[in-house]
Amino acid sequence: IVCGKKEVHMPLKKRTLVVKVDDCVSRLKVKKYVDRGSYLFVAQVVEKEPVERRLEDVPVICKFPDVFLEDLPGLPPPQQVEFEIELVPGAAHVACAPYRLAPSEMKELAKQLQELSDKGFIRPSSSPWGAPVLFVKKKDGSFRMCIDYRELKKLTIKNRYP
Repeated sequence: IVCGKKEVHMPLKKRTLVVKVDDCVSRLKVKKYVDRGSYLFVAQVVEKEPVERRLEDVPVICKFPDVFLEDLPGLPPPQQVEFEIELVPGAAHVACAPYRLAPSEMKELAKQLQELSDKGFIRPSSSPWGAPVLFVKKKDGSFRMCIDYRELKKLTIKNRYP
């Protein structure tokens, strides 16, 4: 079946029969053709189950396992250059109220914060700055944590580097 050309290719002995279809045929029209003695060919199109792709199946990932880690062990070593975010002069602290979360999301928040803390990606802070957290459900049913930095972004100086 060649959908783009609206054709059906059927192998017959030493040749291929090509049937071109311009329009869909209604059930009533099919019945009329069958009643007149016409031959009926039926094709059932079945979509294959999508093959689950795993990282282990990609040759490049197998070749360089130290680059493509399953999970990050911690932060990279300190760099020679430290970066900071410059704010508009006189900017007041931003601390938005947290968004309401369902009990399942609260559990997920505690779990993800503990995991990030254990790896050293985050640490406890008493900063007057704060941003609310929300969760987006992924295709696999797990949650992706998103932090809403929109208010902070309004106070940052936009630096453009070539």
